[in-house]
Amino acid sequence: MDSAESVAVGGDVEEDLDTPEPRRRRRVGRVAAWGAGLLLAGVSVVAGFRVADSDGVTPVPQILAFLPWLLVPAGAGLLLAVLARWRVGMVWAVVALGVVAWYVEPYGDTDAPSGPAVAEVRVLTSNVEFGGGTEGLIEAVRKERPDLLFVEECDFACSALLREELPRADYPYRESVEASGAEGSVILAKVPLKSADGVEGTLGMPGAVADVRGHDVRVQLAHPMPPLPREVGLWQSELRRIQEYAASGGGTPTIIAGDFNATQDHAAFRKVLDEGLRDAARLSGAARTPSWPAAAPAPLGAQIDHVLATPDFSARDARFLDIGNTDHRALAVTLTLHKAETER
Repeated sequence: MDSAESVAVGGDVEEDLDTPEPRRRRRVGRVAAWGAGLLLAGVSVVAGFRVADSDGVTPVPQILAFLPWLLVPAGAGLLLAVLARWRVGMVWAVVALGVVAWYVEPYGDTDAPSGPAVAEVRVLTSNVEFGGGTEGLIEAVRKERPDLLFVEECDFACSALLREELPRADYPYRESVEASGAEGSVILAKVPLKSADGVEGTLGMPGAVADVRGHDVRVQLAHPMPPLPREVGLWQSELRRIQEYAASGGGTPTIIAGDFNATQDHAAFRKVLDEGLRDAARLSGAARTPSWPAAAPAPLGAQIDHVLATPDFSARDARFLDIGNTDHRALAVTLTLHKAETER
C-alpha cells in the first residue's frame, strides 16, 4: 500500500467515527451513564444511613421504610452502567445491590425460648384509621377470637361500637385513651387487666398488666407519631419512650403491639428490639409481610404494624388481615409463654 492509499484509508476511518450512528451511540452512552450515576447516588445515600445505623433526615427515614425496593433502582443502575460500558458504574451498582440485599435479611434474634409452655395468648392489633375500619375489625375479632386486642386510631364512635358489638362477657377488661380522631386507642382483653401507666405520646398509648393464667404480663399499645417531614424528631423521641418502656421490664414478660410507624430498617425501631424484644411476625415466618398501605398489592408496602414480645414467648400463626376501610392490615398472632427452667 502506498502513502496515498494510507492517507485515503485514514481519512475514511476518521469520517466513519464522525457519522450519525457513532455519535448517537456516544450520546446514548452518556445519557445512560448519567442515569446510572443518579440512581446509584440516591440508593447509596439511603443505604449509607442504613449502614451507619442512622435514620438521617427527610427524605431518608421515609424511604428507609421501603428499603427492599431499593433493589429496583440499584438493578436499573447496573443495567444502565452496562449499556454505557461504564466499568466504575458497574462495580458501584454491584456493591449497592449487595449492601441492600444484605440488609433485606430480617433483623434480630429468633432463638426458641427455653423451659416449658405455661400459657397461650392470641393477640390482634389493628389501626382502624380514624375509626373507619371498626366494623371490619369486629368481624375479624369474631373470627380470630383474640385474648388481647389492641386498636389504634379508635375515636369515640369506634370505642362505642366496640362496646356495643363485642359483648362484655367476651371482653370484660378494657384500658383506653378516649379521644377523637387518631388520638384514641383501646386495649380489650379476655384476661384480667390491672391499670398501669402507658407510654406518653401525642397519640394515645394505653398500657396495663395482664394476668395470663396466673402470670403477670406487661402489655403496651404502641402508636408513635409517623416520621412526617417536619416531625422526624418527634417520631424518634416517641419511639425512644417505647424503648425505655421495654427496658424497664425487669424481666417481666412483655408484649408491645400496635402501629409503630417504623420497620426493621429504621434505627429507632431496632433500638426497641435491642432491648430484648422479638418481632412475632418474624418468629412466625412472616417477616417483611407488608401491613401498610393496605391498598398496595402484595408484596408492595412496608411492615409497620408489629407485635413485639420478650424472649420468653414463642410465636406462631401470624396472619395479616384485610379488614377494609383502613390503610392498615390487622395482625393476628398466637404467643406462647414459656417459663424459664430456673423459675419452675
